Amino acid sequence: MADITASMVKELREATGVGMMDAKKALVQNEGDMEKAVDWLRTQGLSKAAKKSGRTAAEGLVAIVTEGNKGAVVEVNAETDFVARNEQFQGFVSKVAKLALNVNNLDELKAADLDGKSVEQTMTDLIATIGEHMALRRMERVNVTQGEIVGYVHGALADGLGKIGVLVGLESSADSNTLQTIGKQVAMHVAAANPQFLDKTSVSADVMERERTVLKEQAIASGKPAEIAEKMVEGRMRKFYQEICLVEQAFIMDTDKTVEQAVKDAGDIKVVAFQRVQLGEGIEKKEEDFAAEVAAVASA
Repeated sequence: MADITASMVKELREATGVGMMDAKKALVQNEGDMEKAVDWLRTQGLSKAAKKSGRTAAEGLVAIVTEGNKGAVVEVNAETDFVARNEQFQGFVSKVAKLALNVNNLDELKAADLDGKSVEQTMTDLIATIGEHMALRRMERVNVTQGEIVGYVHGALADGLGKIGVLVGLESSADSNTLQTIGKQVAMHVAAANPQFLDKTSVSADVMERERTVLKEQAIASGKPAEIAEKMVEGRMRKFYQEICLVEQAFIMDTDKTVEQAVKDAGDIKVVAFQRVQLGEGIEKKEEDFAAEVAAVASA
């Protein structure tokens, strides 16, 4: 049997909201496998968590830049929020985002020329100047063949810089003003609702199968016959898609419509892609025990 540590129990509790004993039992039952433990808790009716949410614990900035039918978003991390407000750091992140428009991946971006030096070397120099560790963590791009890319920054500290960056790709022959208006609303929706996929066809097979299995076990556990359980699963899968797929979600600007319906009502427009990057998502920051620190200082 796998060793179940206190940190594993803590992680599962934070992901699902269950009690300590239930979290430990789930991990024991599933030999320490975190995803299986989450699913086990759901089949027992102990957790409503559909997924583990990323913990935002790193500082720095997310930057977006759009140029006609292409856009890029990057995340550059630093140790403190103070650095995020540093004009030199902000200028660096903005320049990096512009370079991201014309590279294919993170490695290419790190090697790209920035004022005579590579981005990576420029960042190293900036670390020496500012005195904090930094990391160019992520870059994403969105392109469309005909239409526009619309961007939105939530929690903006400066133009194109903030805590959450969203890009939405719209394909249409509509005028730019129309695309920018509806695109901005959709981008704000993405920032708030955090969809995982664009539509049902883009949901990965393993995600679908995992959800279907959990829902079927829930239905059978409730005492329903197999054929009834299968029908219940189909209905609940439709609700699942409405929760995780952008175009299926209720539009935050008009909840009587889906995002897809709202976009169609604005003209002959289709949402074909999106990217959402939240600062520090998935990075766990070391928790400081202030009381223990004070006690250690006092006893020194």
